[in-house]
Amino acid sequence: MNSTMSVQIYGEFLAAVPPSDEYLTLNFSPHNAPRKQRWKNYGLSADFLGDYFAAFFPDAAVPDSKINQRDTVKAAVSYVTNELLENAVKYTTTSGQHPISISLHLYSRQIIFHVTNCTDIALADGYQQFIQELLAADLDEYYLQQLEKAAAGSGQSSMGILTMMNDYATRFGWKFATLDTASNIIQVDVLAYLDV
Repeated sequence: MNSTMSVQIYGEFLAAVPPSDEYLTLNFSPHNAPRKQRWKNYGLSADFLGDYFAAFFPDAAVPDSKINQRDTVKAAVSYVTNELLENAVKYTTTSGQHPISISLHLYSRQIIFHVTNCTDIALADGYQQFIQELLAADLDEYYLQQLEKAAAGSGQSSMGILTMMNDYATRFGWKFATLDTASNIIQVDVLAYLDV
């Protein structure tokens, strides 16, 4: 690790995730060939985490709804996990030895997702520009603009993050830390907060 580490923080990033009684961490290989071969497994992992964390919630109906709390939590956790993993996998450098990691921490009214991956400077710069744009924008207007962009097929829409924020009221914090200036490896930590 380089002694001149540069760090950039955005949004609601915590220096340390608070301890929780229930948590689970999965790590994935950073290598390109296995990652492509196992792309479907990331969706299976998201569904597993949805099932795992839903089991901590009652199977009782949510007021004024045909869906129970357990099913609601399962769907939300599966969706958020899948989007976070897909982003981490897509933007991970395959030149390093750093795994892609996702941890979920359960609290009485919240689940915190912590995803870590390593990327190169160009991808990290693009991601940081998107974050700065997102944090400065009105979410509803930005969401509609990006929907139009996606429908027109013009560039990256970043609809996964926007859908998590818009449909699931997920809040985010990001940290970008230079691990190695010689090889331009940047570690990206994403915290996503889902109220349950």
